[in-house]
Amino acid sequence: MNFLRGVMGGPSAGPQPSGADTIQKLCDRVASSTLLDDRRDAVRALKALSKKYRLEVGIQAMEHLVHVLQTDRSDSEIIGYALDTLYNVISNDLEEEEQGYSTWWSLPSFDIMYSSQSAKEFDFHVRWPGVKLLTSLLKQQGPQVQQIILVSPMGVSRLMDLLADSREVIRNDGVLLLQQLTKSNAAIQKIVAFENAFERLLDIVTEEGNSDGGIVVEDCLLLLQNLLKNNNSNQNFFKEGSYIQRMKPWFEVGDDNCGWSAQKVTNLHLMLQLVRVLVSPTNPPGATTSCQKAMFHCGLLQQLCTILMATGVPADILTETINTVSEVIRGCQMNQDYFASVNAPSNPPRPAIVVLLMSMVNERQPFVLRCAVLYCFQCFLYKNHKGQGEIVSTLLPSTIDATGSSVSAGQLLCGGLFSTDSLSNWCAAVALAHALQENAALKEQLLRVQLATSIGNPPVSLLQQCTNILSQGDKIDRRGSKVQTRVGLLMLLCTWLSNCSIAVTHFLHNPANVPFLTGQIAENLGEEEQLVQGLCALLLGISIYYNDNSLENYRKEKLKQLIEKRIGRENFVEKLGFISKHELYSRAAQKPQPGFSSPEHMMFDHEFTKLVKELEGVISKAIYKSSEEDKKEEEVKKTLEQHDNIVTHYKKVIREQDQELEELKQQVSTLKSQNEQLQVTVTQQVSQIQQHKDQYNLLKVQLGKDTQHHNSHGDTLQVNGIQLEEVSKLREELEDWRSRHEQLQGQLKEKDAVIENLVRAKKLSRASNPSRTELLSQMKHAFLFCFRKELELLRTQIQLQAAEISKLQAENQKLQPTAVAVQKEGLGLGRCTITIVLRAMHGRCTPLRGISAWWLSYCQSEVKALSEEKASLQQQLDSSSSTVAILQDEKNKLQQEVAEAKKEQDDLLVLLADQDQKLSALRSKLKDLGMPVEDEDDIESGDQADEDEDGDEEEQD
Repeated sequence: MNFLRGVMGGPSAGPQPSGADTIQKLCDRVASSTLLDDRRDAVRALKALSKKYRLEVGIQAMEHLVHVLQTDRSDSEIIGYALDTLYNVISNDLEEEEQGYSTWWSLPSFDIMYSSQSAKEFDFHVRWPGVKLLTSLLKQQGPQVQQIILVSPMGVSRLMDLLADSREVIRNDGVLLLQQLTKSNAAIQKIVAFENAFERLLDIVTEEGNSDGGIVVEDCLLLLQNLLKNNNSNQNFFKEGSYIQRMKPWFEVGDDNCGWSAQKVTNLHLMLQLVRVLVSPTNPPGATTSCQKAMFHCGLLQQLCTILMATGVPADILTETINTVSEVIRGCQMNQDYFASVNAPSNPPRPAIVVLLMSMVNERQPFVLRCAVLYCFQCFLYKNHKGQGEIVSTLLPSTIDATGSSVSAGQLLCGGLFSTDSLSNWCAAVALAHALQENAALKEQLLRVQLATSIGNPPVSLLQQCTNILSQGDKIDRRGSKVQTRVGLLMLLCTWLSNCSIAVTHFLHNPANVPFLTGQIAENLGEEEQLVQGLCALLLGISIYYNDNSLENYRKEKLKQLIEKRIGRENFVEKLGFISKHELYSRAAQKPQPGFSSPEHMMFDHEFTKLVKELEGVISKAIYKSSEEDKKEEEVKKTLEQHDNIVTHYKKVIREQDQELEELKQQVSTLKSQNEQLQVTVTQQVSQIQQHKDQYNLLKVQLGKDTQHHNSHGDTLQVNGIQLEEVSKLREELEDWRSRHEQLQGQLKEKDAVIENLVRAKKLSRASNPSRTELLSQMKHAFLFCFRKELELLRTQIQLQAAEISKLQAENQKLQPTAVAVQKEGLGLGRCTITIVLRAMHGRCTPLRGISAWWLSYCQSEVKALSEEKASLQQQLDSSSSTVAILQDEKNKLQQEVAEAKKEQDDLLVLLADQDQKLSALRSKLKDLGMPVEDEDDIESGDQADEDEDGDEEEQD
């Protein structure tokens, strides 16, 4: 082995091992033996030697092993030995390649193809070695093997069956194979995804216990990352397949978060990275937004926030969770609003944002954690004007908690901005700059913030305090980088003053600011200070570009002259260019997340690099412009503003017209549909009219032809005879109905008489005594009982009458089909009958036919009259019902009067009884006293005599 290595250019040569002769004999035996058993034993022996004598077996037996794969496919045992031997050779070669030895062969395409075919076989002795060999080949010759499998019919699809194998060892190695197969090949990634890979992999993760699972879960997560990372098609398929919802159980951690295993930490770390793949800022905005909304609706964001606020979570998991939550809420208003409402489980509860900011400005926290919190705060404020306003409002005087019972986000940012830790200064400055990003209204609001620097001194504005700290430079003893604090404050000031003329005026109003900036730019400092000089040049350029010339001493032209005298335009532009040329600027411009290896490298923010790129060119041009050009530019700006206002007005008008146009379009579409319906109706009516015309013309033609036939009068008479019989029946029924009608009228007259008697009895009852009222009430009850019986009988008769009328109408309608049938039979018998019918219609029929027609019309008129009489009877019945209702009311009133009279009579009887008792008692007392007392009988007889005398006197008179 050493000798061969020396020959191949490896380490120094040595004596050839004794196993080389044995390997040669085994190769000859494989090549020359005719018996399969002999070849199988030789290949098995080569397999045993392949681990120790890898190079010798690879050199001497490679061709023979490939030949075995070609010729002995039917024997799974020898195929398995051959594949194992090749795997040992390839895998060992990979190990030595890691140690510095180069690969000295490549397997032929046929061997790669057969390895792929072997991985598809179900036999364990063939499938497992084939999977391992193909995995090794993918590691060594990935692009070549991927291309061969891609062009193979159903190659990827059959390899996907490995995930469904019931043997775990093959399934697990199949996951490793697909990991290598899907690396850096978007076409294979799409095929694997559409072969239901997501479903199978998620099932395996669930079966293995999610984050508590073993290394198989880790392998599945790595494969999912290969399929989703930088593959928009697979990401959309993953979202549309509702697989995001299946990720929620991954992050359900218990209350007891102590004692996490290393494998669980690794699994959960990969799961968080997989979530970030779906919402990465580098993805298309639409795809990211849809995934963010899906994560909110399925509760995944809520679950991540639970981990964020949990205790006992490992530091690296907590950091990655913060980064994951950051990208889930970045630019999504719904998710940002939810994150603003999350509270930490403290007493009293505090907003999660405040708790995170505490960690950011705390210098004892790990550096990576502080970077993650800063990124989270930046993502929370990204395109979130509502959140920006809430943060800035905590700094305004009207919203500051005077009691000091709670700490706000604004207070934490100010505390970090003016602390003695340079990293806290930088983080707080960048965080506050993000609260002002693309929000001119908040930049003006922040000018109102006043700070109390020391007891006894008047408060100063936040802008003034920032410039004061900036001008002090190295006078303050700080922990960390000397430049970091000034860079952070300069980035904050540049963001604050850009596109805000009022802030520029406030900045220039301090007479010490401009001399400080020009002095910093004009000095020749070291390489480390060049970055500060460039930012000072940028801040001075912003003060010129966004200057509204409201301060006479600091107008644009005077500031340009000052730069020309003290710095020089070329020198100023050169110092301004130091920013974009800096290495840390290029790093920060690559991605939004702060990715710094150490605190000293935290110099630039991603959003600030965009601002520099936007302003560097316009500031350079503004420095060289004359006053006339500035005036022209201002005029152009005013013209553009007016033009923008006009355009905005016309846009509004166009928008209103578009709405009106849409409404008119809807009306037109409605009218079109109605018109189409009317056209269909008209077409139908035209067709019906045409059919009637055709029938009429046909009858006219038939009438002209049938005038020649006169031999069918007997049939006609028979038909007329049938009609006469029908007419006679109708006549009899009409007579019957007349008699019934007269009976009903007589009954109605009787009922009217009964009603009149009842009314008369009512009048008499009012003038009579109570006894007569009772008699009339009894009579009334009797009459009402009889009347109700008769009324029910009347209703029954009317119902029978209505049924008979309906029957009569039906029989009347049957006459016309009879005439039509007669016409059709007449057409069949020589068309003589239809001739007589048509002549009767035109006034040329026989007298008998005329009589029949007259009787038919007479019957119809009688039916009409009978219908009118029925309606009249119905009205009379309704009138009777109303009369009955009135009588019922009168009856109720009479009953009430009778009851009151009875009550009065009973009261009188009670009074009379009391008086009789009193009189009896008085008489008994008088008798006891010896007074003469008359008896009641004597008194009554005396009263009677007096009445008789009075009557005689009246008669005499």
